Amino acid sequence: MKTRNLILLTAFVFSSLVSVAQDCSVDLSLFVESAKVKNYDAAFEPWTRVRKNCPNLNLATYIYGERILEDKISKTSGEQKTAFINDLIKLYDERLQYFPGKEGKVLVDKAMAMMENNIGTKKEIYSILDTAFTNDRENFTNPRGLYAYFSLLVDLYNSGDAEIQSVFDKYDDVKAKIVEESNKLSSVLNELLPKQEAGTLSPKEERSLQVADVNLGSFGTVSDSIDAKLGILADCDNLIPLYNKDFENKKTDAKWLNAAASRMSEKECTEDPLYFKLVEAYHAIDPSAQSSYFLGILAEQKKDMNKALEYFNQSAELNADNFKKAEIYYKIATVLRKRGALGNARSYANKALSFNPSMGKAYLLIAQMYGSSANDCGETVFDKRAVYWLAADVARRAGQVDATVRSVAQSFVDNFMAKAPSKADIFQGARAGETIKIGCWIGLSVRVPNL
Repeated sequence: MKTRNLILLTAFVFSSLVSVAQDCSVDLSLFVESAKVKNYDAAFEPWTRVRKNCPNLNLATYIYGERILEDKISKTSGEQKTAFINDLIKLYDERLQYFPGKEGKVLVDKAMAMMENNIGTKKEIYSILDTAFTNDRENFTNPRGLYAYFSLLVDLYNSGDAEIQSVFDKYDDVKAKIVEESNKLSSVLNELLPKQEAGTLSPKEERSLQVADVNLGSFGTVSDSIDAKLGILADCDNLIPLYNKDFENKKTDAKWLNAAASRMSEKECTEDPLYFKLVEAYHAIDPSAQSSYFLGILAEQKKDMNKALEYFNQSAELNADNFKKAEIYYKIATVLRKRGALGNARSYANKALSFNPSMGKAYLLIAQMYGSSANDCGETVFDKRAVYWLAADVARRAGQVDATVRSVAQSFVDNFMAKAPSKADIFQGARAGETIKIGCWIGLSVRVPNL
């Protein structure tokens, strides 16, 4: 009898579980279809049942659940809104419980939701972001999250809850991540831009190009914001005594020497004797592309430009990373421009573009050199001013390939076009459609616009 009752009980439980699973599958279909068309009110009840009864049924419960709760938060106020906010925070924890993976993304989303809704302290939110970055750096790709991560640490330092060295270390980590993500996006642009120009992009590739362009712009903005947040904390007056204090204990630590020399170089603290000590020590224990670059900075500081160019070229040749090569060749181009070697400067800017075709600042450098040479490269006033059309074309190209310089590029274009011959000038000189050869170091031609 007992055996028979146990069998019946087991059968009843099993049938109940099957019934619940079937109901959950129906509810899953209902809320997904509603959520897809943004009818979140209709999705709420079936989604709630799936979340309660079958929390491990499908990841969609958490992906669409985030949107459903965000919709509720936007439509409510007071205690009701607070309840939905707290439920959203809970939902992120449930997702990690039932669908482990992409911890970096989920924790960043949780932290940002807490920040946006004033939930938790700065220290608590920073701790969540730090866990995300430490445990799953690969999926910590939210530009706003990266800014929040660094910004909160600076705030904690300002309130006496963090050390200055930890701020510098985190700055290096976050900036490196931004460069890493920006390079991935630039690779997408470099692959798809030629197809866009040839008119052979598929709809999927067009979307990928647009997403990469927008995200690259976001990372550029965040990078600038992080520099601004660091502000005077990393000026020479703070850096020099800090690194002098630690130098003896760290002079055999290649990572520390690299970071210290890099930061002093970025902040133009290279005139201090400490910079020479850092570079010398770093090159002695780890001669590399990076140490050669630092030696180039030193030679430039000493006005030994030939030696500086030698070190910079050496650094570029030793570097296996195309994006780093491009940065070094761009640096060489700026050095040559300062020396007035504009033709060579353009060659190195183009060399930078050969390794990173979406480096907008290289195009802007060329455009600036064209614009500054207008008065030297033409026989007549009209021909001299025609150089500005060429400069505008190159600046326009910068904005097309690189979202991080788009606004600056447009200001350049507007400036150059204002200086170029007007429609009245073209009409009075009867020069519409004419091709003008530009002399001096530029050695190119420009076509006068048709009226």
